[in-house]
Amino acid sequence: MILGLDVSTSITGATIVDNNSQIVHTEYWDLRKYKDFFDKTLRAKMSVSDLFHRFGDHPDNEDEKIKHIYVEQSLQSFRSGFSSAKTLSTLARFNGVISWLCYDMFNIKPEYIAATSARKLNGIKIPKGEKAKEVVLQYLLDNEPSFDVEYTKYGNVKAHYYDISDSIIIARAGLRKTMDAEKENNNTM
Repeated sequence: MILGLDVSTSITGATIVDNNSQIVHTEYWDLRKYKDFFDKTLRAKMSVSDLFHRFGDHPDNEDEKIKHIYVEQSLQSFRSGFSSAKTLSTLARFNGVISWLCYDMFNIKPEYIAATSARKLNGIKIPKGEKAKEVVLQYLLDNEPSFDVEYTKYGNVKAHYYDISDSIIIARAGLRKTMDAEKENNNTM
């Protein structure tokens, strides 16, 4: 199984898919109420630990065990109108902490996928001028029968569903990369 993470200091999405690309589990970690970086980290550590105890600690059943972890690569450069240097730095540090927690608990080195690459591997194209998160969410609503969202009293999609949808795309892109690598290894033997 593949664990895909969309890491953020506000809401982190986590998805596990099986080898058939079926969604096994989704969750989100709402970290918005934790103002301190270390408080956010402690809360995230509990979530990673919970995932490990449910999906990483099954020596009797290898099919129910996470074998690969993919993390959305944090932004590497500035873009006009987007995050500040401080925000990018904080996100990169947090991404590193989550990656380390996963490695420490699962004994799996996380691999990183850029959001644009993950969307491409899933066949999702973002039309010019549209917000990627909204396009990804709509893609899943249109193409994934098990994916459903809840709305606020004002009719807006609840925020965490954007993070969950991104983590689904990361997990499925990770599965694709894993399968391609295994196919290539088998061809060279």
